[in-house]
Amino acid sequence: MSDAFNMSMRKFLKQVGVTSQQAIEEAMREADTAGKRYKVKAVVTIEELDMTHEVEGEIEGMNGEQA
Repeated sequence: MSDAFNMSMRKFLKQVGVTSQQAIEEAMREADTAGKRYKVKAVVTIEELDMTHEVEGEIEGMNGEQA
């Protein structure tokens, strides 16, 4: 793989990770999430390549000290 490809891939994945974490943390702060678990799914698509990739998992809610 080319350096340009690797750099653009890393930049995209970093953006996904950082912005997703910020959005999740904000949603958790705005809700009573202590002691709860949430199913989460991330979907990445490249329409031109007819590619879809899904990752599923769980996130534990925040308690008062984390908010």
